Amino acid sequence: MDAFDLARWQFAITTIFHFFFVPLSIGLAFITAIMQTAWYRTKDPAYLRMTRFWGKLFLINFALGVVTGIVQEFQFGMNWSTYSRFVGDIFGAPLAIEGLLAFFLESTFLGLWIFGWNRLPPRIHLATIWLVAIGTGLSAFFILAANAWMQHPVGYEINPETGRAELQDIMAMLTNVTAWSHFAHTMLAALLTGGMFVIGVSAYHLRRKQETVIFRRSMTIALVISLFASLGVAFSGHFQAQLVAQQQPMKTASAEALWETEQGAGFSLFAVGDVENGRNHINIQLPNMLSVLTTNTWNGEVRGINDIQAEYERRFGPGSYIPVVGVIYWTFRLMVGAGLLMILISVVGLWLLRKGTLEDATWYLRLAPFAIALPYLANSTGWIMTEMGRQPWVVFGVMLTRDALSTSVGAGFVLTTLIGFTVIYGLLSVVDVYLLSRFARSEPPEVTEPSAEPALVY
Repeated sequence: MDAFDLARWQFAITTIFHFFFVPLSIGLAFITAIMQTAWYRTKDPAYLRMTRFWGKLFLINFALGVVTGIVQEFQFGMNWSTYSRFVGDIFGAPLAIEGLLAFFLESTFLGLWIFGWNRLPPRIHLATIWLVAIGTGLSAFFILAANAWMQHPVGYEINPETGRAELQDIMAMLTNVTAWSHFAHTMLAALLTGGMFVIGVSAYHLRRKQETVIFRRSMTIALVISLFASLGVAFSGHFQAQLVAQQQPMKTASAEALWETEQGAGFSLFAVGDVENGRNHINIQLPNMLSVLTTNTWNGEVRGINDIQAEYERRFGPGSYIPVVGVIYWTFRLMVGAGLLMILISVVGLWLLRKGTLEDATWYLRLAPFAIALPYLANSTGWIMTEMGRQPWVVFGVMLTRDALSTSVGAGFVLTTLIGFTVIYGLLSVVDVYLLSRFARSEPPEVTEPSAEPALVY
């Protein structure tokens, strides 16, 4: 592979590793805040122990996630400097705001939350964890705003003298409908990741009859959050899919292996494609359902890959504008399948809880810990589809990925750093899983209730 392919592999691998940590941190931040709120309102020591238990797991994941995220921005300057010079005026703005505002907010108040027990009044201390949770959401928004601009660039002009893209309207960027669509979908997915994590760990303890009061309450909170979030992910994903069909029809067509434009297009359940000849050998479909999902009409027109390719050649010049159809097709189905399973797990868990048989449903408690893997599968495949489906564009319709590579970085350097990052990130992931599993299997610590007044510290 040349430097271009290696740089793409490096960014993909480090991004996927980083995003293993992010959704769980966001989800656990909000869940921990909810539990501390319950303790503040009820003064029930069980909620305090829940807060400390799940808060510790949040801190472990957050610390390792920060380490993996630092490398991401460095890659823009190292491997993709041509891209950075072209869009730095635009891309740098939301990333700078994220670092100076959002990350500063969450890291500052996280420190106050960690060291504020018995030092801050309970109400102020509660506010710190909510500000941490809000900070994680703001951080996600500004990063997603930058990514959304790559998907649907708005509010900019190309300077004819410098050849660079320059930001003309930052509000257009921050109100980009693509950014808000991504934000809603990502935040709900993060809540679902946290919810599934709490469900899995709580099921582990309930099956062993350990601290049943604490983990029954944890399970209850997580099941409600997970049902709300999983349904929200489904609805926001539907809206996002319709938006993609308008903005990036090639991505939609590739996700359905739809080669020719059709009216009343069917939703593909299983397809075997012939990419070279632009057709399918096998395609099992639900009739008309793709048109319903994409256009909200029974016989709506959905454009096919071959027609879109011909249009793009006329608009942008010769070349292939078709992404790797097989990857887009199957990652979409893995994402949707994992999402449906999480809805099922949430519904069944709440049904058992309502019947009062949750703690006796050994089969459910045995299966629930495996559900922790489902949001990771959905998150990873969803982002793979989103990013690979945009190819060959790094900024859709504006800059091709092959034109974004640094001209001074050789294949040997990229390969060396690729191997190094993969090994380091792999080790960090192993450490994260080890620490999370170790502390998740332990029982919540016995804690004394914080005093109502702050202690003087000299």
